[in-house]
Amino acid sequence: MPSSSYPARSPRRGFRFRRARRWWITAAVLLVLGLISWAVLQYTGVLSGKGDPVTFGDDAAGSTRQAGAAPHRSDPVDEAPETRMPTGPAADLREESRLADGTVIAKTTLQGAKSGFTGKVWVWAPKQYKEPQYRKSGFPVLVALPGGPGASGNYWIGTNLKLQSSIAKWSQEGKAQPFIVVMPVLNPGTDKKEDYHDGSDIPGRPKMGTWLAEDVPDFVRANFRTLKSRDGWAFMGSSSGGFAGLKTVLQYPDRFKAVIASGPDIVPDSPHWKGHEAERQANNPQKLAQQLIDTKGPDVYLAFQYGTAEHPITINGVNGFIGTYGDKGPVHTHLTKIPGGLHNAETYVRGMGMGPMEWISQHLQGPTPRP
Repeated sequence: MPSSSYPARSPRRGFRFRRARRWWITAAVLLVLGLISWAVLQYTGVLSGKGDPVTFGDDAAGSTRQAGAAPHRSDPVDEAPETRMPTGPAADLREESRLADGTVIAKTTLQGAKSGFTGKVWVWAPKQYKEPQYRKSGFPVLVALPGGPGASGNYWIGTNLKLQSSIAKWSQEGKAQPFIVVMPVLNPGTDKKEDYHDGSDIPGRPKMGTWLAEDVPDFVRANFRTLKSRDGWAFMGSSSGGFAGLKTVLQYPDRFKAVIASGPDIVPDSPHWKGHEAERQANNPQKLAQQLIDTKGPDVYLAFQYGTAEHPITINGVNGFIGTYGDKGPVHTHLTKIPGGLHNAETYVRGMGMGPMEWISQHLQGPTPRP
Protein backbone atom coordinates (compact mmCIF):
# COMPACT_ATOMS: atom_id res chain seq x y z
CA MET A 1 0.00 0.00 0.00
CA PRO A 2 1.41 3.42 -0.90
CA SER A 3 2.56 5.48 2.05
CA SER A 4 0.82 8.60 0.64
CA SER A 5 -2.86 9.16 1.20
CA TYR A 6 -3.17 10.48 -2.39
CA PRO A 7 -4.00 8.01 -5.14
CA ALA A 8 -1.28 7.17 -7.65
CA ARG A 9 -1.50 9.11 -10.98
CA SER A 10 -2.50 6.89 -13.87
CA PRO A 11 -0.22 6.58 -16.92
CA ARG A 12 -3.02 8.01 -19.08
CA ARG A 13 -3.31 11.13 -16.90
CA GLY A 14 0.46 11.70 -17.10
CA PHE A 15 0.31 11.46 -20.86
CA ARG A 16 -2.42 14.08 -21.02
CA PHE A 17 -0.42 16.40 -18.75
CA ARG A 18 2.73 16.08 -20.87
CA ARG A 19 0.78 16.68 -24.06
CA ALA A 20 -0.87 19.82 -22.60
CA ARG A 21 2.49 21.14 -21.45
CA ARG A 22 3.99 20.63 -24.91
CA TRP A 23 1.02 22.46 -26.42
CA TRP A 24 1.47 25.45 -24.13
CA ILE A 25 5.22 25.57 -24.81
CA THR A 26 4.58 25.48 -28.57
CA ALA A 27 1.96 28.21 -28.27
CA ALA A 28 4.33 30.39 -26.25
CA VAL A 29 7.12 29.95 -28.81
CA LEU A 30 4.76 30.80 -31.66
CA LEU A 31 3.59 33.89 -29.79
CA VAL A 32 7.15 35.10 -29.24
CA LEU A 33 8.04 34.46 -32.89
CA GLY A 34 4.90 36.29 -33.94
CA LEU A 35 5.78 39.33 -31.83
CA ILE A 36 9.30 39.36 -33.24
CA SER A 37 7.96 39.11 -36.79
CA TRP A 38 5.48 41.91 -36.12
CA ALA A 39 8.26 44.13 -34.78
CA VAL A 40 10.42 43.43 -37.84
CA LEU A 41 7.53 44.19 -40.18
CA GLN A 42 6.83 47.41 -38.32
CA TYR A 43 10.48 48.42 -38.55
CA THR A 44 10.80 47.62 -42.26
CA GLY A 45 7.53 49.35 -43.03
CA VAL A 46 5.51 46.35 -44.23
CA LEU A 47 2.86 47.00 -41.59
CA SER A 48 3.63 50.57 -40.57
CA GLY A 49 3.27 52.19 -43.99
CA LYS A 50 6.94 53.12 -44.16
CA GLY A 51 7.75 53.93 -47.76
CA ASP A 52 4.12 54.51 -48.73
CA PRO A 53 3.22 57.72 -50.64
CA VAL A 54 2.19 60.59 -48.38
CA THR A 55 -0.10 63.52 -49.07
CA PHE A 56 -0.56 66.31 -46.55
CA GLY A 57 -3.91 67.29 -48.03
CA ASP A 58 -2.86 70.41 -49.92
CA ASP A 59 -5.06 69.72 -52.91
CA ALA A 60 -8.31 71.54 -52.27
CA ALA A 61 -10.34 68.67 -53.71
CA GLY A 62 -8.85 66.29 -51.16
CA SER A 63 -7.46 63.80 -53.67
CA THR A 64 -3.92 62.43 -53.62
CA ARG A 65 -1.63 64.37 -55.93
CA GLN A 66 0.82 62.68 -58.22
CA ALA A 67 4.48 63.56 -57.85
CA GLY A 68 5.36 66.37 -60.24
CA ALA A 69 1.81 67.68 -60.50
CA ALA A 70 0.78 71.12 -59.36
CA PRO A 71 -1.85 71.21 -56.60
CA HIS A 72 -5.42 72.08 -57.46
CA ARG A 73 -6.51 75.51 -56.26
CA SER A 74 -10.18 76.35 -55.82
CA ASP A 75 -10.05 78.78 -52.90
CA PRO A 76 -10.10 82.50 -53.74
CA VAL A 77 -6.76 84.01 -52.83
CA ASP A 78 -8.39 87.06 -51.25
CA GLU A 79 -10.00 84.86 -48.57
CA ALA A 80 -6.57 84.22 -47.09
CA PRO A 81 -4.33 87.09 -48.15
CA GLU A 82 -1.49 86.11 -45.82
CA THR A 83 -1.36 82.55 -47.18
CA ARG A 84 0.79 81.30 -50.01
CA MET A 85 -0.90 78.22 -51.44
CA PRO A 86 1.43 75.39 -52.55
CA THR A 87 2.77 76.10 -56.01
CA GLY A 88 3.91 72.64 -57.03
CA PRO A 89 5.34 70.59 -58.50
CA ALA A 90 4.50 68.08 -55.79
CA ALA A 91 7.44 66.15 -54.37
CA ASP A 92 7.50 62.38 -54.14
CA LEU A 93 6.96 62.18 -50.37
CA ARG A 94 7.21 58.79 -48.67
CA GLU A 95 6.39 57.85 -45.11
CA GLU A 96 9.42 57.57 -42.85
CA SER A 97 7.68 57.13 -39.48
CA ARG A 98 4.41 57.81 -37.73
CA LEU A 99 3.82 59.54 -34.39
CA ALA A 100 1.36 58.40 -31.76
CA ASP A 101 -1.08 61.16 -32.77
CA GLY A 102 -1.21 59.82 -36.32
CA THR A 103 0.94 62.52 -37.92
CA VAL A 104 3.64 61.41 -40.32
CA ILE A 105 7.29 62.25 -40.91
CA ALA A 106 7.82 61.98 -44.67
CA LYS A 107 10.99 61.83 -46.75
CA THR A 108 11.93 62.89 -50.25
CA THR A 109 15.03 63.44 -52.33
CA LEU A 110 15.34 67.05 -53.41
CA GLN A 111 17.29 68.16 -56.45
CA GLY A 112 18.25 71.71 -55.59
CA ALA A 113 17.55 73.83 -58.66
CA LYS A 114 19.59 76.78 -57.39
CA SER A 115 22.43 75.07 -55.53
CA GLY A 116 22.83 72.10 -57.84
CA PHE A 117 23.01 69.88 -54.76
CA THR A 118 20.80 66.80 -54.38
CA GLY A 119 20.02 65.54 -50.88
CA LYS A 120 17.41 64.08 -48.59
CA VAL A 121 14.76 66.17 -46.87
CA TRP A 122 12.31 65.04 -44.20
CA VAL A 123 9.17 66.97 -43.28
CA TRP A 124 6.43 66.84 -40.65
CA ALA A 125 3.19 68.82 -40.34
CA PRO A 126 1.16 69.09 -37.11
CA LYS A 127 -2.39 67.83 -36.72
CA GLN A 128 -3.76 71.37 -37.06
CA TYR A 129 -2.57 71.41 -40.66
CA LYS A 130 -5.41 69.12 -41.75
CA GLU A 131 -8.11 70.54 -39.49
CA PRO A 132 -11.02 72.17 -41.39
CA GLN A 133 -10.66 75.61 -39.80
CA TYR A 134 -7.09 75.86 -41.11
CA ARG A 135 -7.60 74.54 -44.64
CA LYS A 136 -6.98 78.01 -46.13
CA SER A 137 -4.31 79.03 -43.64
CA GLY A 138 -0.59 79.25 -44.10
CA PHE A 139 1.61 77.67 -41.43
CA PRO A 140 4.97 78.80 -40.05
CA VAL A 141 8.04 76.79 -41.01
CA LEU A 142 10.88 75.66 -38.76
CA VAL A 143 13.99 74.37 -40.56
CA ALA A 144 15.67 71.95 -38.12
CA LEU A 145 19.38 71.28 -38.63
CA PRO A 146 21.48 68.56 -36.97
CA GLY A 147 24.92 68.81 -35.49
CA GLY A 148 27.86 66.72 -36.61
CA PRO A 149 28.40 65.85 -40.26
CA GLY A 150 24.69 65.51 -41.11
CA ALA A 151 25.45 64.28 -44.64
CA SER A 152 23.53 61.01 -44.81
CA GLY A 153 20.75 61.93 -42.40
CA ASN A 154 19.23 64.37 -39.96
CA TYR A 155 18.82 63.09 -36.39
CA TRP A 156 15.81 65.33 -35.72
CA ILE A 157 13.69 62.79 -37.63
CA GLY A 158 14.13 60.31 -34.79
CA THR A 159 10.92 59.98 -32.80
CA ASN A 160 13.09 59.11 -29.77
CA LEU A 161 14.14 62.78 -29.51
CA LYS A 162 10.47 63.82 -29.39
CA LEU A 163 11.00 67.07 -31.27
CA GLN A 164 7.78 66.80 -33.27
CA SER A 165 5.67 65.39 -30.42
CA SER A 166 7.00 68.14 -28.14
CA ILE A 167 6.07 70.84 -30.65
CA ALA A 168 2.61 69.27 -30.95
CA LYS A 169 2.22 69.36 -27.16
CA TRP A 170 3.59 72.89 -26.80
CA SER A 171 1.34 74.20 -29.58
CA GLN A 172 -1.72 72.79 -27.81
CA GLU A 173 -0.57 74.53 -24.63
CA GLY A 174 -0.07 77.85 -26.42
CA LYS A 175 3.71 77.71 -25.93
CA ALA A 176 4.69 77.19 -29.57
CA GLN A 177 3.43 77.83 -33.05
CA PRO A 178 2.20 74.71 -34.88
CA PHE A 179 5.26 74.60 -37.09
CA ILE A 180 5.81 72.63 -40.24
CA VAL A 181 9.19 71.08 -39.37
CA VAL A 182 11.60 70.60 -42.28
CA MET A 183 14.75 68.54 -41.74
CA PRO A 184 17.26 68.62 -44.61
CA VAL A 185 20.71 67.12 -44.67
CA LEU A 186 23.29 69.67 -43.62
CA ASN A 187 26.41 68.64 -45.51
CA PRO A 188 27.32 66.93 -48.77
CA GLY A 189 29.62 64.03 -49.34
CA THR A 190 30.70 61.97 -46.38
CA ASP A 191 29.94 61.71 -42.69
CA LYS A 192 33.57 62.27 -41.77
CA LYS A 193 33.90 64.61 -38.81
CA GLU A 194 36.04 67.11 -40.70
CA ASP A 195 33.87 67.19 -43.85
CA TYR A 196 31.46 69.99 -43.00
CA HIS A 197 30.66 73.18 -44.88
CA ASP A 198 29.28 75.66 -42.29
CA GLY A 199 25.98 75.83 -44.18
CA SER A 200 27.76 78.10 -46.67
CA ASP A 201 28.71 78.47 -50.32
CA ILE A 202 32.42 77.74 -50.03
CA PRO A 203 34.18 78.38 -53.37
CA GLY A 204 34.73 75.17 -55.30
CA ARG A 205 32.44 73.18 -53.00
CA PRO A 206 28.72 72.28 -53.12
CA LYS A 207 26.60 75.36 -52.42
CA MET A 208 25.17 74.40 -49.04
CA GLY A 209 24.27 77.98 -48.17
CA THR A 210 22.06 78.22 -51.24
CA TRP A 211 20.63 74.76 -50.46
CA LEU A 212 19.50 75.87 -46.99
CA ALA A 213 18.43 79.42 -47.78
CA GLU A 214 16.75 78.87 -51.16
CA ASP A 215 16.23 75.28 -52.30
CA VAL A 216 14.80 73.93 -49.04
CA PRO A 217 12.34 76.86 -48.61
CA ASP A 218 11.35 76.53 -52.28
CA PHE A 219 10.54 72.86 -51.66
CA VAL A 220 8.33 73.80 -48.71
CA ARG A 221 6.50 76.49 -50.67
CA ALA A 222 5.91 74.04 -53.51
CA ASN A 223 4.27 71.45 -51.24
CA PHE A 224 2.69 73.24 -48.28
CA ARG A 225 0.53 76.19 -47.36
CA THR A 226 2.99 78.72 -45.99
CA LEU A 227 2.98 82.36 -44.94
CA LYS A 228 4.06 85.02 -47.40
CA SER A 229 5.81 87.07 -44.73
CA ARG A 230 9.20 86.30 -43.24
CA ASP A 231 7.28 86.23 -39.95
CA GLY A 232 6.50 82.61 -40.78
CA TRP A 233 10.08 81.39 -41.24
CA ALA A 234 12.64 80.29 -38.64
CA PHE A 235 15.57 77.95 -38.09
CA MET A 236 16.69 75.76 -35.23
CA GLY A 237 19.80 73.66 -34.92
CA SER A 238 22.37 72.22 -32.59
CA SER A 239 26.16 72.58 -32.65
CA SER A 240 27.21 73.05 -36.30
CA GLY A 241 23.52 73.10 -37.25
CA GLY A 242 23.01 75.86 -34.71
CA PHE A 243 25.78 77.82 -36.38
CA ALA A 244 24.23 77.32 -39.82
CA GLY A 245 20.80 78.45 -38.63
CA LEU A 246 22.21 81.48 -36.80
CA LYS A 247 24.31 82.49 -39.77
CA THR A 248 21.47 82.08 -42.27
CA VAL A 249 19.03 84.23 -40.28
CA LEU A 250 21.65 86.99 -39.94
CA GLN A 251 22.61 86.68 -43.60
CA TYR A 252 19.05 86.78 -44.93
CA PRO A 253 16.97 88.73 -42.39
CA ASP A 254 14.56 89.67 -45.18
CA ARG A 255 13.61 85.96 -45.51
CA PHE A 256 13.94 84.54 -41.99
CA LYS A 257 13.07 86.11 -38.67
CA ALA A 258 14.19 83.84 -35.83
CA VAL A 259 16.43 80.97 -34.78
CA ILE A 260 17.00 78.66 -31.84
CA ALA A 261 20.75 78.06 -31.79
CA SER A 262 21.64 75.28 -29.36
CA GLY A 263 25.28 74.93 -28.31
CA PRO A 264 26.32 76.59 -31.57
CA ASP A 265 29.68 77.39 -33.04
CA ILE A 266 30.01 81.16 -33.36
CA VAL A 267 32.56 81.53 -36.17
CA PRO A 268 32.94 79.60 -39.45
CA ASP A 269 35.72 77.05 -39.06
CA SER A 270 35.29 74.49 -41.84
CA PRO A 271 38.66 73.26 -43.14
CA HIS A 272 37.33 73.90 -46.66
CA TRP A 273 37.62 77.69 -46.15
CA LYS A 274 41.39 77.49 -46.61
CA GLY A 275 42.43 80.08 -49.18
CA HIS A 276 39.05 81.85 -49.05
CA GLU A 277 39.29 84.22 -46.10
CA ALA A 278 37.12 86.98 -47.59
CA GLU A 279 34.31 84.54 -48.24
CA ARG A 280 34.71 83.04 -44.78
CA GLN A 281 34.27 86.44 -43.14
CA ALA A 282 31.20 87.08 -45.29
CA ASN A 283 29.65 84.06 -43.53
CA ASN A 284 30.75 85.02 -40.02
CA PRO A 285 27.79 85.64 -37.65
CA GLN A 286 29.82 88.26 -35.80
CA LYS A 287 30.35 90.29 -38.96
CA LEU A 288 26.75 89.75 -40.08
CA ALA A 289 25.32 90.86 -36.73
CA GLN A 290 27.37 94.06 -36.81
CA GLN A 291 26.26 94.79 -40.37
CA LEU A 292 22.63 94.35 -39.32
CA ILE A 293 23.14 96.72 -36.39
CA ASP A 294 24.82 99.27 -38.65
CA THR A 295 22.04 99.15 -41.24
CA LYS A 296 19.36 99.24 -38.53
CA GLY A 297 17.35 96.19 -39.43
CA PRO A 298 15.25 94.31 -40.04
CA ASP A 299 14.72 92.85 -36.57
CA VAL A 300 15.83 89.28 -35.90
CA TYR A 301 15.24 87.13 -32.82
CA LEU A 302 18.11 84.88 -31.79
CA ALA A 303 17.37 82.37 -29.01
CA PHE A 304 20.52 80.72 -27.68
CA GLN A 305 20.76 77.80 -25.29
CA TYR A 306 23.50 75.64 -23.85
CA GLY A 307 23.89 73.08 -21.11
CA THR A 308 25.75 74.18 -18.01
CA ALA A 309 27.97 71.09 -18.29
CA GLU A 310 29.08 71.90 -21.84
CA HIS A 311 32.65 72.75 -22.84
CA PRO A 312 33.71 76.28 -21.83
CA ILE A 313 34.50 77.09 -25.46
CA THR A 314 30.82 76.73 -26.35
CA ILE A 315 29.58 78.59 -23.27
CA ASN A 316 32.07 81.43 -23.65
CA GLY A 317 31.37 81.74 -27.37
CA VAL A 318 27.64 82.19 -26.84
CA ASN A 319 28.09 84.53 -23.88
CA GLY A 320 30.60 86.61 -25.84
CA PHE A 321 28.30 86.95 -28.85
CA ILE A 322 25.34 88.02 -26.71
CA GLY A 323 27.50 90.45 -24.74
CA THR A 324 28.79 92.10 -27.91
CA TYR A 325 25.76 92.10 -30.20
CA GLY A 326 22.73 91.12 -28.13
CA ASP A 327 19.82 93.54 -27.84
CA LYS A 328 21.61 96.18 -29.85
CA GLY A 329 19.32 97.70 -32.44
CA PRO A 330 17.59 94.99 -34.47
CA VAL A 331 19.49 92.05 -32.94
CA HIS A 332 17.32 90.65 -30.15
CA THR A 333 18.69 87.77 -28.06
CA HIS A 334 17.41 85.31 -25.49
CA LEU A 335 19.54 82.87 -23.47
CA THR A 336 18.55 79.63 -21.74
CA LYS A 337 21.04 77.82 -19.52
CA ILE A 338 20.00 74.16 -19.15
CA PRO A 339 21.00 72.86 -15.69
CA GLY A 340 23.40 69.95 -16.01
CA GLY A 341 22.83 69.86 -19.75
CA LEU A 342 25.36 68.33 -22.12
CA HIS A 343 26.19 68.95 -25.78
CA ASN A 344 23.50 66.70 -27.21
CA ALA A 345 20.06 66.73 -28.80
CA GLU A 346 18.24 65.33 -25.77
CA THR A 347 19.46 68.26 -23.68
CA TYR A 348 18.40 70.76 -26.31
CA VAL A 349 14.84 69.44 -26.73
CA ARG A 350 14.45 69.70 -22.96
CA GLY A 351 15.82 73.23 -23.07
CA MET A 352 13.51 74.34 -25.85
CA GLY A 353 10.57 73.70 -23.56
CA MET A 354 12.11 75.99 -20.94
CA GLY A 355 11.55 79.17 -22.93
CA PRO A 356 13.26 79.40 -26.34
CA MET A 357 10.41 77.85 -28.32
CA GLU A 358 7.83 80.07 -26.67
CA TRP A 359 10.00 83.17 -27.11
CA ILE A 360 10.52 82.80 -30.87
CA SER A 361 6.86 81.78 -31.29
CA GLN A 362 5.79 85.10 -29.78
CA HIS A 363 7.64 86.88 -32.58
CA LEU A 364 6.37 84.69 -35.41
CA GLN A 365 3.05 84.50 -37.21
CA GLY A 366 0.79 81.49 -36.83
CA PRO A 367 -2.10 80.10 -38.89
CA THR A 368 -5.43 81.93 -38.87
CA PRO A 369 -8.52 79.78 -38.24
CA ARG A 370 -11.47 80.38 -40.55
CA PRO A 371 -15.04 79.05 -40.68
